[in-house]
Amino acid sequence: MADPDIKPYHPERIHWVDDEEAATKARPAMRRGLSSESMGIRSIRSRRSSIDASTVLPIQYRAVSMDIEDYNLKSGLAKSKNEAASGKSPLSSSNLFKNIHCLTPMLLDLAKLEWHTNSVDEVIRRLSSSATQGLSFAQVERRVARYGKNAPSPAPTHNTKRIFGYFLKGFGTILFAASVLVFIAWRPLGEPPAPANLALAIVLLAVFFIQAIFNMWQDWSSTRVMNSIKNLLPEHCQVIRASQEMSLFADQLVPGDILLIKAGNKLPADIRFTKVSSDAKLDRSILTGESVPIHATVNSTDENYLETKNIGLQGTHCISGTCTGLVVAIGDNTVFGRIAKLTNEPKKGLTTLEREVANFVLIICSIMVVMIILVIVLWAIWLNKKYPDWISVPNLIISCVSVAVAFIPEGLPVALTASMTISANMMQKNKILCKSLKTVETLGSVSVICSDKTGTLTQNKMVVTECTIGDKRMHADQARDDMVINDNNNPKNNSISQLRSIAGLCNAGSFDVATMRLPLHERVIHGDATDQAILRFSESLGDVSELRRCWKVKYELAFNSKNKYMIKAFGMSHPGGISLALPSDIGSIFGHGDVLLTIKGAPEILLDRVSSYVNPSGVCVHLDDVTRNNIEKIKDDWASQGRRVLLLARKSISGSVFPTSMSETALESEMYNQALTGLTLVGLVGIVDPPRPEIPSVVDTLRAAGIRIFMVTGDFALTARAIAQECGIITSRNIDTIDALHRTITIDPSIRAMEISYGADGPREAIVLSGPELITLNEGQWDQLAQYHEIVFARTTPEHKLRIVREFQARGQIVGMTGDGVNDAPSLRAADVGIALGSGSDIAIEAADMVLLDTFSSIVEALRYGRMMFDNLKKTVAYLLPAGSFSEFWPVMTNVAFGIPQILSSFLMIIICLFTDALAAVALAYEAPEADVLLRKPRVPGKDRLVDWQLIVQAYGVVGFLETAASFSMSYWYLQRKGIPFSDIWFSFGKLPESIDPDYYQARLNEASSIYFVNLVVMQWFNLLAVRTRRLSIFQHPPLFNRDTQNWYLLPAMLFALAMAFFWLYVPEFQNLLGTAEVPVEHWFLPMAFGIGLILVDEARKYFVRSYPRGVLARMAW
Repeated sequence: MADPDIKPYHPERIHWVDDEEAATKARPAMRRGLSSESMGIRSIRSRRSSIDASTVLPIQYRAVSMDIEDYNLKSGLAKSKNEAASGKSPLSSSNLFKNIHCLTPMLLDLAKLEWHTNSVDEVIRRLSSSATQGLSFAQVERRVARYGKNAPSPAPTHNTKRIFGYFLKGFGTILFAASVLVFIAWRPLGEPPAPANLALAIVLLAVFFIQAIFNMWQDWSSTRVMNSIKNLLPEHCQVIRASQEMSLFADQLVPGDILLIKAGNKLPADIRFTKVSSDAKLDRSILTGESVPIHATVNSTDENYLETKNIGLQGTHCISGTCTGLVVAIGDNTVFGRIAKLTNEPKKGLTTLEREVANFVLIICSIMVVMIILVIVLWAIWLNKKYPDWISVPNLIISCVSVAVAFIPEGLPVALTASMTISANMMQKNKILCKSLKTVETLGSVSVICSDKTGTLTQNKMVVTECTIGDKRMHADQARDDMVINDNNNPKNNSISQLRSIAGLCNAGSFDVATMRLPLHERVIHGDATDQAILRFSESLGDVSELRRCWKVKYELAFNSKNKYMIKAFGMSHPGGISLALPSDIGSIFGHGDVLLTIKGAPEILLDRVSSYVNPSGVCVHLDDVTRNNIEKIKDDWASQGRRVLLLARKSISGSVFPTSMSETALESEMYNQALTGLTLVGLVGIVDPPRPEIPSVVDTLRAAGIRIFMVTGDFALTARAIAQECGIITSRNIDTIDALHRTITIDPSIRAMEISYGADGPREAIVLSGPELITLNEGQWDQLAQYHEIVFARTTPEHKLRIVREFQARGQIVGMTGDGVNDAPSLRAADVGIALGSGSDIAIEAADMVLLDTFSSIVEALRYGRMMFDNLKKTVAYLLPAGSFSEFWPVMTNVAFGIPQILSSFLMIIICLFTDALAAVALAYEAPEADVLLRKPRVPGKDRLVDWQLIVQAYGVVGFLETAASFSMSYWYLQRKGIPFSDIWFSFGKLPESIDPDYYQARLNEASSIYFVNLVVMQWFNLLAVRTRRLSIFQHPPLFNRDTQNWYLLPAMLFALAMAFFWLYVPEFQNLLGTAEVPVEHWFLPMAFGIGLILVDEARKYFVRSYPRGVLARMAW
């Protein structure tokens, strides 16, 4: 049944896909299932999360566009051929359409779309909508039922590929190969087959499956985490429905909705523009790959639907101006959705941390291979000839597998991936949303944070506190009181009325209809914070809605950070508006065709364009030098007090300047020229945006962490300096200017990064620079600037911000950039860590790597967790290597090289790696940050490795040596007590004295192996407590009963290790099959003494590291 709201198309035109037809179409591969490797997404809000927009989409977009161009060309030629007389044309329709019929249905649909070529009225008629009223709620309900939500279809899951990934990830391949080899050693090579070999093979295979199950759980967990993050950042949009402007979630849009777009918005659907401002520009780079924005138009500019400028495509951004449009496609029917069906997901590279882990694993595996080769060579050239009964071929395979099992910390991949997921969860609970794993890694290395001011450092709750009439100051309350008196004979009222008129007319803000009955301070205003403040100020002086009804907009130039002003031009729609906005002498000659140009912006830009001003009597008079200087002084005074200062002006223009036949381009050019001269100053407004109360302490914390924080703002220099001092960003009394940067001084590039890293001590303290000054700096001056501790960049444009980021990156700094506006997007993308606030614009959130849902103070927690994650990963590695690698390796090598029995069985090695140590390694991910984590310098990528030589020395040379020596001693001491002296087994190669019974000997060896195992398990408890801190004492960072440092997961992890030990050692069936045995009770307590000794040794090391930070032990500290 046809939709009654939408008029039928001609048969050859595209129609909305119905449910049955949609079911036959391929779903777009727009988002793949997330895994631990694919937690990184460029944007949570974007539907291109699994698509590299810089490569895949633009290529496919261009290919589709060219196919459509080809179709349109050939269609036109074929039409001409059919209309011509038969036989007169050399063209053949069959040949002409040979390639066209090869196009996919999707391409044909796009080629036949006519939304762009039809008139606005025709599009509105076909969608049964209204340009002023939008859709009715009944229409919306029917269309939701028919078309569903404005969301992409679920992506294909690629289950086979994912399942293989679960099994082969980490050490899965090695475990599977080892299992196969041991099965072969059991049978057919085993003569007779040894049950212990079969048990080992089964255990290896079981571990292989357990690891796959864990990877599967990890994938599910990662997907859940990232989906929850996505749901915390829903897209909103402004629409007109039932004659009301309202805010909706983007997925609630339906075809026919009237969508209101402003600078900073991402288009949530394909729309046909019905109204655009002269400066409306769209960034289509996600689809086209081209960085140059296009001007939006109402009329079609191209026959190709993908190339015309009167269509806004889903996923693109409005970077300036305003637009109104009609939704023509949603979900899978958008161009983005259609093209996404053609794209393949590009392979994602490894993050820095994953690369470090991979390199470490590669090193371990390389050493393992070398050791295995050594074992084989020793067997081939020596053991097999001199001691042929000592190691048979099956036993050689078992020995090689034992070397592999001993060297590889099988639990490491499990622990690392769990740690990263846990860290992401912890950050999310603190309202810190990281879009990628790489972001979490990089946070620990950030050395410079460039912060926007408005809304980031300040509360973004702007209020007009003062204003001027001419050069006379007036508090906002006084202006309201004067207007309340409503004395028509008071000339001051006319001057205030003119000020409030310009404030209300030259304003992009608008009141939400639903809140108009509330008190003024509680009303919701759609618009930025500056427009909100000025609109409230204007409304407090009179009814803005009544004022706006008297004037109709003819031209609009939205405020942007480059021009630093806003223009709105009006024609008169009701004579009552003249007396409100103009003095009587000008109002009396203002005609119906004339234009009132209103302008609002930065005083330093606009004041030079002013030739007259409105005096306190409401009369327009010439602006002399004395008055100009007074106005400059007022501006500077307000700015030095931290106020944002805006100038409001107007100009009356004869209608003859703008003939009705004037094109949009000519109109824009003429308006720009008119705004250059002859303006009349109506007044200044001073706006207060107080700093957030927590900012000074945040700045102090960042500074203590070795991070320099700079302010980058579009405000006037005096305003920026005052706010920076209030926030604590500038603390020095001596503040330099550009004059302190000498053009002839240069710094040797070889020492440049070392000298400026993290604000090294030096004479340079604070400096304030403006954007125009930045473009004059040479390399030497940038080098000098990078040495300052405290910097404020004022009057910056997006280009300036981008250059600031790149210049500091070029000097070895890891730059974090915060922002929430459209002008912040380029620098957010360029920064090492782009940080947006959850209340920011769509473009800012799209460009950022991390989103703070709370306030800017969350940055401290983000940095703390970034450093904590890296610390905890190092602790995990330091915990696993001593028992899971070093202490397991030596029993194998002593067995092969010295002919003594392998004192730790291969089976128990697996149990240590995958059971007794596994849960404790994961528990370390829950460790709270150490107290000094934000008192250290940032980590230097490429220098501060996850696994460096200091950690290897600690894990192998100290803890590993202690655990190995203690375990060997306990095992051989036990054998000595049982009548098997060490001298009898040293270089025995299986030949025992006749006095020792073989069965008795094997039973005692099983017990000695179990003692070695228990010794490692118990000592690892104490190693777990020791690795919790890298430099702090256990008493400074207690594991229990301290809210800031406790980790309640440690005790269950220890008990789990104990339970696993009892399970494998004390079950009779396992004893007979796996060669395990009960352990004498004293050997459960003796390792505790060794463990206490281990902690004492480590506590002594940490004490000397803290006491002598420049000493040898400090340099060796991991």
